[in-house]
Amino acid sequence: MGNEAPTPQSRAVVVGVDGSRSTPATVDLAVAEAARSGASLLIVHVWPGRYRGVFRSRNLVPSRTDGSRLLELMARRAELAGPSLSISTELLDGGAATVLTGCSSRALLLVVGHRDDPVTRPAWGSTAAYLAHHSECPLLVNRGTGHNGPVVVASSAQRSGTATLGYAFAEAALLGTRLVAVHMWARPGAAYGSAPVIAKGGYATERREAEARLAEALSDWSERFPEVAVERLVVSDLDLACTIDRASRRGRLLVTGIGRHGRFAELLYGSAGAGPVGLRPATCPVALVPAGWPVLDVAHLGTH
Repeated sequence: MGNEAPTPQSRAVVVGVDGSRSTPATVDLAVAEAARSGASLLIVHVWPGRYRGVFRSRNLVPSRTDGSRLLELMARRAELAGPSLSISTELLDGGAATVLTGCSSRALLLVVGHRDDPVTRPAWGSTAAYLAHHSECPLLVNRGTGHNGPVVVASSAQRSGTATLGYAFAEAALLGTRLVAVHMWARPGAAYGSAPVIAKGGYATERREAEARLAEALSDWSERFPEVAVERLVVSDLDLACTIDRASRRGRLLVTGIGRHGRFAELLYGSAGAGPVGLRPATCPVALVPAGWPVLDVAHLGTH
């Protein structure tokens, strides 16, 4: 009995804390998510003292006492923000990325923070970037306060992306906001690095086909969540970075999929720093959803 895998409804919201300036806001976000889902909250700090891998931090390694003190302070903060929540803490040893990935296997949601300086160092940092491809539960990255805008989801319009769409629809329903579904179509030949040769009117044909794929992918979820107003947005691969930038600054939440490949996620957590997205801090939180993650019944959940 004790070895049974937890169901999504029995899992806790897990938040990773590291003592950075964004940690208190990340804990607040995790408290809000746990409260509306009716889940318990587990606050985790990974102490690197016994880690034998490559440690790249320029700062002194904190002691176990420092880690315990951090957990105590964050637990008190969580208790003030969510007095009715069941709150626990864990001090774990090892590499943060590996340990938090292990935590995700038994979590309802894993919440982590952005690195301290998103303006001059726009990438998320190695731990969050690793989790963006390996977390076994939805990953919520706190990048600041969301705006009073829509939920924006990046849709592959493929069967493997159904969990991402379902999660986004459920979030939009809980938040009482509209959903913007973004689907990228690649210009034929662009993936090979050469300028594609397209017959006159070819781009229009590719775009119409992409729009049809997106509409089909959304249809079942629109029936399940009829209260969610949906806006479809089809963009080419050339426009994707600009689209992410605008959504980050205007949306309430960005949703995309977790996987070993995914251009949308990669632009969000790292490579965008070389382009226009990296010139401004992107404050909208990001949720990344693993393939096959079940869409929970939102009827019993509260709203923000």
